[in-house]
Amino acid sequence: MLKRIGMGCLFAAVILVLGGCTRESEREWLKGNLHTHSFWSDGDDFPESILAWYMDHDYDFVAISDHNTFADSERWLTISTEDARYITFQDYLEAFGPDWVEHVESTDSVSVRLKTFAEYAEHFNDPGAFLVIQSEEITDHFERKPIHLNATNLAEFIAPQGGTSVVDVMQRNIDAVLEQRQTTGQPMFPHINHPNYQWAITAEELSQITGERFIEVYNGHPAVHNEGDSLRSSVEIIWDYVNTRHVAEGRPLVFGIGVDDAHNYREWEVGQANPGRGWIMVNAEDLSAGSIIRAMENGAFYVSTGVQLDAIEFDGSSLSISVEEEEGLEYTIQFIGTTSEQTEEGETLQSGQLLHEVIGTSASYTLSESDLFVRAKVISSRLKDNPYREGEMERAWTQPVSKE
Repeated sequence: MLKRIGMGCLFAAVILVLGGCTRESEREWLKGNLHTHSFWSDGDDFPESILAWYMDHDYDFVAISDHNTFADSERWLTISTEDARYITFQDYLEAFGPDWVEHVESTDSVSVRLKTFAEYAEHFNDPGAFLVIQSEEITDHFERKPIHLNATNLAEFIAPQGGTSVVDVMQRNIDAVLEQRQTTGQPMFPHINHPNYQWAITAEELSQITGERFIEVYNGHPAVHNEGDSLRSSVEIIWDYVNTRHVAEGRPLVFGIGVDDAHNYREWEVGQANPGRGWIMVNAEDLSAGSIIRAMENGAFYVSTGVQLDAIEFDGSSLSISVEEEEGLEYTIQFIGTTSEQTEEGETLQSGQLLHEVIGTSASYTLSESDLFVRAKVISSRLKDNPYREGEMERAWTQPVSKE
């Protein structure tokens, strides 16, 4: 049983960002992906080719987050002419030209120098149009459990910190990112990746860590078990459980992130970790890392796999959303949250309850005295193009809000 204590004005900032036309008109919605991989770790393409894909598909910002890698050293990739990656190299050379692609060919292979972050970011960064953000997937483990978290807008490389338990490993790595932020003054944040990957992280373990404000609620990799299984919870249920604990204990709510976790850019099908599956839409002042991070820390963003929202408003008691309608599609809007119930034993919290549901393109929900928080989820009637699993529908998730 959890005891509910005072929540305070946790979401005053969200009201300022999303709650009025005047304030919102000064900002813009920016589309981005904060988790993807390249030849610097276990991706199957060059960073420049990956960034070109995202730019061509109307993304505003991207973070290439290779495993335990900062892409700041000299590294050469040797590819046999018999390897499928040789075609990838030829496409890269044709797209960027021999003046850019530094390589040495022999009779049966080619060696290619991978461009550093500084090089490829300078090539692609276009003020107000496209932004590449420095990132790292800090890839750690406890015993055989993989424990991964992304660190967005890092200033310096962070090695995996290790630890004596799942919670300890997460906490040490989170603390390392937050310590670097404090030391450098550069805005940055960690987020917990794919909790259900190899069933490594439980809701109870996630609820114990401090300083973490973000977890992946949607990940486009086919091996991450977003929906859980017959014995284990979905990531959404985990998210709601963590926020139930946070609100009950007077801690800030945790926000959900949607990412690709792309590794595969050559073969496009279910079973491959392809780009373009999940992203965030951030209501930021401008296209800069600092502005994006500030907006996200205020909850001024939503997650999408294809559904686009027209507006999100929270006035301190009511959450309202509207969907950008596409002809021929039906939208189900669900309001999900945690409620408290008085029993003979005291207060009991019912986590992740469906509080209200509407078929349409707009809906609102007013929190009652018994509601700890509420979030909205939109489900489209259209199947997702190139899904991470068969039968996946296009969706969107807003961030949770609580009463003032």
